[in-house]
Amino acid sequence: MALIVQKYGGTSVADPERMRNVARHIAATRAAGHDLVVVVSAMGKATDNLMQLAHQVSANPPSREMDMLLTTGERISMALLCMALHDAGVEAVSFTGSQVGIITDTVHTKAKILEVKGDRVRAAINDKKVAVVAGFQGISTAKEITTLGRGGSDTTAVALAAALQADSCEIYTDVTGVFTADPRVVRQARKVAVLQFDEMLEMAGAGSKVLALRSVEFARNHDVPIHVRSSFTWEEGTWVVGRHHERMKNMEEPVISGVVQDASESKITILGVPDRPGVSADIFEALAKANVNVDMIVQNTSTAGTTDISFTVPKADVATAEPVMSRVAKQLNAGAVTHDDGIAKVSLVGAGMKTSPGVAAKMFRVLADNGVNIEMISTSTIRVSVVVRAAMMQTAVQALHTAFGLDSGDDYAAPLPERK
Repeated sequence: MALIVQKYGGTSVADPERMRNVARHIAATRAAGHDLVVVVSAMGKATDNLMQLAHQVSANPPSREMDMLLTTGERISMALLCMALHDAGVEAVSFTGSQVGIITDTVHTKAKILEVKGDRVRAAINDKKVAVVAGFQGISTAKEITTLGRGGSDTTAVALAAALQADSCEIYTDVTGVFTADPRVVRQARKVAVLQFDEMLEMAGAGSKVLALRSVEFARNHDVPIHVRSSFTWEEGTWVVGRHHERMKNMEEPVISGVVQDASESKITILGVPDRPGVSADIFEALAKANVNVDMIVQNTSTAGTTDISFTVPKADVATAEPVMSRVAKQLNAGAVTHDDGIAKVSLVGAGMKTSPGVAAKMFRVLADNGVNIEMISTSTIRVSVVVRAAMMQTAVQALHTAFGLDSGDDYAAPLPERK
């Protein structure tokens, strides 16, 4: 029988009845003969509530203490789930991230996993127990408690699956799989049966909230099949696998697998930047040192020896990025630094795009015909992304979904995907 890692998100364990429901499902999976490792998020909005509490007592909570606080949410979930499993007749034992040896770097609130030891989990499996692990957390090389950032429980689950050489990693959430678009925006969106790792990576990077980007990177690097499913219906969901996986056999690569939107970024522009070698390095090295992730970058044509440079960052990082850019602009004798929150990114993703010319041209024409202006463009071999006005995002997504033949005949109303 298989070794399966299952991850349950916050909505899946949001209250005692859902917790008991998850325990019954785990018991059924265990009864089928499978070995199980379970990763849990904090219950419902517990993490958000803890963050609000922190900001009520402190204007600027230290990141070390934030990690210490936020990791309590998952510890509550893991202990309660083990209690529910005990009542369901399943032997289970709970572990924190540090207890199972999830070793991270030293960056608080968004640490990266360096190593997973997993000895205690292996011992639990050998004792025929279900190991229930707190997601979203680890212990740094400096022996400090750390958290992995939004989506960290997904990353915990996939990293454990890789370390334990599990047969698959099931991500249980409040949607039934990955869709061709956000069903809240496009009611004709349909569930995708199978996606390649590269497609899911591009979707996650473009703003899809169903799976965390780092969890997909881990899965691709270690060839861990992911099954995205709903903990409310238990139906077959979306498999995310390598291109040579048996689930990809006899399947055509669709030109477009999905349309993804992201309204969580802001655009920062530095005006009047001297157009000389090394300037871009100075700007983006400063942002890297401040741990600010930059997405799209556009540099205008030089005029009179100066140029404007625009780039997008997460809205949450604007408060960090702006003072850094103001300092750099002063050092470079550049002009003002501005930021624009009223933007959104819309992306087309599809493995078949690399062998189908004309996708970008058709995308731009569809947007033009629907009165959507393009402010920035970014591409990869299987993705085309544009920045548009946030007010036009829904129009753009719906028009592209229809134009590229992704509409289904059935409406689908989905709840909000959870973030952790």
